[in-house]
Amino acid sequence: MKKKNRTLKKILLAALLIVSSMNTIFAQSEAKTLIEKNNTISNILYKTIEIDGQSIFYREGGQNNKQTILFLHGFPSSSRMWQPLLENLSADYHVIAPDYIGFGHSSQPDATNFNYTFDNLTEYIDKFISRLSLEKIILVQQDYGGPIGMRIAEKHPEKIQAIIIQNAVSHKEGLSPLWESRKAFWADREKYYDAVKNVFLSFETTKQRHIGSSPTPEKINPDTYTDEYLFLSKQGIAEIQMNLFYDYQSNIKLYPQWQQWLKKNQPKMLIIWGKYDPSFAVEGAWKYKEDVPNAEVHILEAGHFALDEAENEIKLLIRNFLKKNQL
Repeated sequence: MKKKNRTLKKILLAALLIVSSMNTIFAQSEAKTLIEKNNTISNILYKTIEIDGQSIFYREGGQNNKQTILFLHGFPSSSRMWQPLLENLSADYHVIAPDYIGFGHSSQPDATNFNYTFDNLTEYIDKFISRLSLEKIILVQQDYGGPIGMRIAEKHPEKIQAIIIQNAVSHKEGLSPLWESRKAFWADREKYYDAVKNVFLSFETTKQRHIGSSPTPEKINPDTYTDEYLFLSKQGIAEIQMNLFYDYQSNIKLYPQWQQWLKKNQPKMLIIWGKYDPSFAVEGAWKYKEDVPNAEVHILEAGHFALDEAENEIKLLIRNFLKKNQL
């Protein structure tokens, strides 16, 4: 009996050692995964380059011998909005996201000393692309990034490998009824300036850009719109953004031109659209498919800033699109 007990104890001890060893292996595996994840995050660098006397801040990750993805942010955000995608894609792509002049960590010259128009912001991004020697790019465009990206595409069609749209409009059908009051401001700037400024730059409107008509607003981190409102409240920013918003009418005039460019060039396109966007209607997503029949369109349970609510889904959609198109 004693011999059997000793044998049983040996078996139990061996089993415990095996379990302990397996736990160590699992712990090491989890630690390795965490380290790899942290290495991916640390692969994003935060840089500044000077162009024509202005500083352009940008986030960059990955190796520059790989396919470049250029992320163009919206209003009133910055390159920060793309951080989850930069971290996710930097292991396989060269990812770059600049802040426009007047946004984020880039220069914010006084509105009386700088021409805040979409043409001028595009000129700086165009020079930024040249300075970084970006020969072939995949454009990712959201909101204000749409008109800037389309100007770049028109000017350099030979550089464009693909275009990924996330709630950025190139068709009148994409403008919601909210734009009617905004059009009145364009028609009579002096008369409507104060009224538009008070609404357009308010905390409630800044919050609503993220919340929209989402049935699950609790999914949206309030830091996003709170930080944006703090940015809009900085001295001089209101005048900068009102000048730029007044110039938004120049984009609408170019819509037919951009549509012709899309029809002629037939770029590889992925359209991702948050359907709870208060400003940009879902019809705007489907209009791209009329210009580019092979465009891939996905309507998501999300708002204007779709990454707020559908980050993992967007990551998967972009990766699948890039893989399918061998990019």
